[in-house]
Amino acid sequence: MILYPAIDLKDGNCVRLLHGEMDKATVFGEDPAAQAAKFEAAGCEWVHLVDLNGAFAGAPVNGAAVEAILARIKVPAQLGGGIRDMATIESWLSKGLARVILGTVAVENPALVREAAKAFPGQVAVGIDARGGKVATKGWAEETDVMVTDLAQSFEDAGVAAIIYTDIMRDGAMTGPNIEATEALARAVSIPVIASGGVSSLPDLIALRDTGVIAGAISGRALYDGALDLTQALAALKA
Repeated sequence: MILYPAIDLKDGNCVRLLHGEMDKATVFGEDPAAQAAKFEAAGCEWVHLVDLNGAFAGAPVNGAAVEAILARIKVPAQLGGGIRDMATIESWLSKGLARVILGTVAVENPALVREAAKAFPGQVAVGIDARGGKVATKGWAEETDVMVTDLAQSFEDAGVAAIIYTDIMRDGAMTGPNIEATEALARAVSIPVIASGGVSSLPDLIALRDTGVIAGAISGRALYDGALDLTQALAALKA
């Protein structure tokens, strides 16, 4: 199972939100590229990036910070937030991003996901953010009646590289991930599922890994707070 350290970008800074609310942001650093370099030095295989402003704006906002990160690290990076058309997808991938994450458009324009996954094999993931099993869009600001499993299964034949499943009520709360729901989703689809939201300790990571079906886990606040040591966590997952 791959551990993805997360860098959430708001106004050019590294932040973490509580329950996805922009007015509940804690700034953890003003140099995202330096933070990415620290994660790389600790031995991570991937870095997970989110353009929080972009998710609300519907277009990239923290582009300069993302480009600085890409220039600084050699490990692959994936990015979500405000990526809602083919031109933006093409632009990011041409700048060295390894994978784009499509969230809101997966609900509003699933044909774009299919088109992008076909055009860029292995480089398009679907981000599914949920409250109570239902998908939320536009930076989690809008809730839909779409069920998580239904949305995930609709992309089974599309060739997407991964599904990043976030339980919004666990995100940034340090209360542990929703292992039961994530495992159920991973068993319901053949697409690799990456867990996000609430991953805050080594036991959390081990529990996710031990399901045998979850491909990855994203952690942010716990790494910044020191509740999770990245080097130790990476070593434990390899053991």
